[in-house]
Amino acid sequence: MAAAKHSASKRSVSAQARRKQLIMATIKCIAQKGLSAVTMADITTEAGLSQGIVNLHFQSKEKLLIETLRYISDEYRSGLDNIFHDPKKTTAEKITAHIRYDFSRTIIDRNKLAVWFAFWGETKSRPTYLSICADYIADIASNLTQLFAQLKTEGNYANVDPELTCVCYTALADGLWLDLLVTPKGLKPKQAYNVAMHYLATQFPDHFQA
Repeated sequence: MAAAKHSASKRSVSAQARRKQLIMATIKCIAQKGLSAVTMADITTEAGLSQGIVNLHFQSKEKLLIETLRYISDEYRSGLDNIFHDPKKTTAEKITAHIRYDFSRTIIDRNKLAVWFAFWGETKSRPTYLSICADYIADIASNLTQLFAQLKTEGNYANVDPELTCVCYTALADGLWLDLLVTPKGLKPKQAYNVAMHYLATQFPDHFQA
């Protein structure tokens, strides 16, 4: 019985590893060729796996694409959740950690940025993509707005609108991500982080410095 459980566990781990291998190959292929041009042959070649393996784990190209989008979204949201729910950090420290995470190597990986913008560009015609992106954005915006509201109270910032601050920061971050993707030699991650912190310093000057 123990041997059977061990064997099942090995198969489960192997399946999970195969799925991630295919998702990572998909990310690289989309970044290189674009969402509409990438083919299953591109993905299987990049992954070094057969078409049958892809069909076994994802059944179709569209399901593989959807799971790739979920992977990127969940990875980002998981990292921010760890920050948001960290009981050892103050409100200001959580906000700073959030900004630092937004411009960390994990997030500004050019392949992942290219894939995110590729999927976002297809949301108008692909309801499933829109649903995934909208759900993830709403969840993150809710948490960040809550942090801004808490800091407004703690610092007695009477003129701060937490929701507007969140909208402005999100738009700024999206623009900086795009700059990092299309002009990697023109804008560096540290500079992007400093730009974001400069904006927050205009809203919460007693807690952040430009």
